[in-house]
Amino acid sequence: MPELPEVETIKLGLQKYLVGHRIESTIVLNPKSFEGSVKKIVNTKIIKIHRFGKGLIIDFDNKKSLAIHIKMTGQLIFRDEKTKKIVVDKSKVGELPGKHTRVIFHLDKKAILYFNDIRKFGWIRVINSNEVDSLPFFKNLGPEPFKDLTEEKFVLIVSASKIAIKPLIMDQKKIAGVGNIYANDALFLAKINPKRKANSLSLNECRLLYKSILEVMEKSLRFGGSSENTYVNVLGTTGEYQRHTLVYGKKGEKCINCSEEIIRIVIGGRSTFFCPKCQQ
Repeated sequence: MPELPEVETIKLGLQKYLVGHRIESTIVLNPKSFEGSVKKIVNTKIIKIHRFGKGLIIDFDNKKSLAIHIKMTGQLIFRDEKTKKIVVDKSKVGELPGKHTRVIFHLDKKAILYFNDIRKFGWIRVINSNEVDSLPFFKNLGPEPFKDLTEEKFVLIVSASKIAIKPLIMDQKKIAGVGNIYANDALFLAKINPKRKANSLSLNECRLLYKSILEVMEKSLRFGGSSENTYVNVLGTTGEYQRHTLVYGKKGEKCINCSEEIIRIVIGGRSTFFCPKCQQ
């Protein structure tokens, strides 16, 4: 599933290309993907894009908004006269529109926004702008990196939990936006075993892990996110962080610090990669 760096990259792309456009018509190809009346957003101007954890909000000038969660395989791809010649990664996107296109937004100035979703788990909802905070998904999110997750809050969250540290930092109700890729790499960078109970971490280890989470996410943002599966940015091109992971996906490879073999185990149903020598 796309994580904070991927969704932030999408948000930044939508801010650049989508804000200022008007919705001329909306075609819903899969009713499961779209909730609400399309009439409420026709002929409205897009004024702002927000991100909440792994969720997105598009605000219109009539006090309506679209709440969006791309889930595992959702894509938001923009096309206009200037960007139509950009070559998409067809192994991840296919044609535009294609068999996985679920919603099409026709905009002014001959622009189009496509919502693709192979698995059909993603959703788009028309809501009143003042109701965003009351949506269960957004309301229940914990503090997130780069926003309101301070070092002090992070230490309190970690020290109060007895579960393994890796699933704790991936719990969206505790900390928003951290998924499997960055949890693996952050724990490696902090030299912390992912199986350790959270409250066993010392104050210095908590502080180091907090900084490591920010560091790996900042690195991913510079590379445009990770396109391990179907993630692409708003122009349909891939990110590059998957080529720069520290331990994620590197089972059997040598640790970059000590040359010990990286191992893979399963914690909380998720693949977990770590160095048994460096991470204690």
